[in-house]
Amino acid sequence: MGMFYWDPTYILVLAGMVICLGASAMVNSAMRKYSKVRNGGGITGAEAARRILNNEGLYQVQIECLKSGSGDHYDPRTNTVRLSYDNYNQPSVTAVGVAAHECGHAIQHAKGYAPLNFRSALVPVANIGSRLGMPLILLGVILSWNQVLIEIGIWAFALAVLFQLVTLPVEFNASARAVAKIDQYGLLSAEETRGCKKVLTAAAMTYVAAAASAILQLLRLVLLFGGNRRRDD
Repeated sequence: MGMFYWDPTYILVLAGMVICLGASAMVNSAMRKYSKVRNGGGITGAEAARRILNNEGLYQVQIECLKSGSGDHYDPRTNTVRLSYDNYNQPSVTAVGVAAHECGHAIQHAKGYAPLNFRSALVPVANIGSRLGMPLILLGVILSWNQVLIEIGIWAFALAVLFQLVTLPVEFNASARAVAKIDQYGLLSAEETRGCKKVLTAAAMTYVAAAASAILQLLRLVLLFGGNRRRDD
């Protein structure tokens, strides 16, 4: 049973943690830096979002202000761009960049962007996979290494990993759309746009890190439990 306390595959878990921590530190640093840089037009995140959405003909998309510290996101179910308190109210480079990124998701939704639709369809199965994957694997081990349960658990976890991978093109495309619309509608100067790109690139790296960490964790599960690994000791 020592496997449950330490085995060489824990290196994969530690590598995933290091990757995620590094990406998180990078995005926090970039966002903090450019949240202190006021954009020349004095445009808040909410104003930038409304301008982009209106110019795209998306008047029906609502913009809501979240409590401070809450995560910025676009909700396709209610057609709403939700911005954290600071990004909603502050006229910073970060605020405009983040708002434009979330508007990028709204534009994807309006245009029927295929990867976004695929990701949305994956949400329920990915949630089930992330919740049931490990319990099924552990139950299989407890029941004398029941390989059927173990493999179902691994496949369930793989669905959650697939969701992370599908998220990558969705997020990168939303950032590309954000920069294009910022430039098209003159929301930031050339210098400010360069700072905005740094913020969005750092944010994108967190999704890359999450996907890499999930792949490493899946690999560990396959190495530990995949195949006929019943132990009689």
